[in-house]
Amino acid sequence: MTAVALRGEEREVALAEVDAVRAAAQDEAYRGRLDALRAAIEDEGPAEPGEIAELERLVTIALQSGRIRALYGPGGEQALLRLYRRLPGGVELGQSAAAVAEALTGLQGRTLEGVSLTAVGPGAFSLAVTAGGVQLKVHLDRQGARLASVEA
Repeated sequence: MTAVALRGEEREVALAEVDAVRAAAQDEAYRGRLDALRAAIEDEGPAEPGEIAELERLVTIALQSGRIRALYGPGGEQALLRLYRRLPGGVELGQSAAAVAEALTGLQGRTLEGVSLTAVGPGAFSLAVTAGGVQLKVHLDRQGARLASVEA
């Protein structure tokens, strides 16, 4: 994987988050990893798999917790969302969503016969859409939207 370049507000907000986490961290080894991440962000961007994984972890927690929006407003949140979509987990989520969207597009023009949403577990759902004799099942959870099955 190549370096993840951070631009403008992405860099500012990411650096602020690294600093905030470092200030709260007790473990010296972890603080050292955060120092390395900070240096990488200031340089050309994280390039090592461990740096990229740590950046993704920090960005994910900051976005999910609402911390970024609360501290930096919608602009800061949008900046980190743009960054997240370029990180491995964000790329994977985007690909998964695109696959689901493509499958759903296959139902266009067909007569809608049924739609159901079932709670599978905490934060996990199964969406079934039946149209024109074809049923698509989509799983929705923290890992994203995934096409579970297509039945004709």
